Amino acid sequence: MIKLIGTGVWILAITLASVYFSLKMASSPKVDAAAAEREAAMEFVTGYTTTVPVIGADGVNGYLLTRLAYKANKELAAKQVVPLPQMITDELYTLLVGNKLIDVNAAGSFDLEAFRGVVKEGLNRRFGAEVIAEVYVEQIDYLTTASVDNPPLKQGVTLLKGEVPSGEAQGSSGH
Repeated sequence: MIKLIGTGVWILAITLASVYFSLKMASSPKVDAAAAEREAAMEFVTGYTTTVPVIGADGVNGYLLTRLAYKANKELAAKQVVPLPQMITDELYTLLVGNKLIDVNAAGSFDLEAFRGVVKEGLNRRFGAEVIAEVYVEQIDYLTTASVDNPPLKQGVTLLKGEVPSGEAQGSSGH
């Protein structure tokens, strides 16, 4: 009987100690007020899918499809005359076509962090202020002109074959 009571007291002590320490550890974390203020001043901007032609010596070799997103300063973005997504799209054309930032022939040497840095720097230079805080890459694809001109044949099931007769009037069921 004494062993049973001792075991119960032991379990009770362990339970109380674990609850005490879990509550002590779960106390509110210390928040950096300046960092929280900076985050509150930011907004997430989703960019458009941008299709940029890749021009070579013999014309258009393919198309580069990019979709980027941005963390931008709300106040500075609101002061811009041109809406942010349109200005971002224009700057991407400048960076990707004018500067040939991405070399599709050497795709293995692509540096994603450098690309993000150049895009962020180019956009902030264009805005004249530190509007863009971070650049997120959602998609970067390359389509050759051959794949666009000759897409693979779709294999599927024919649901309806033939034409709708044009001689019958609709709703002539006699009712």
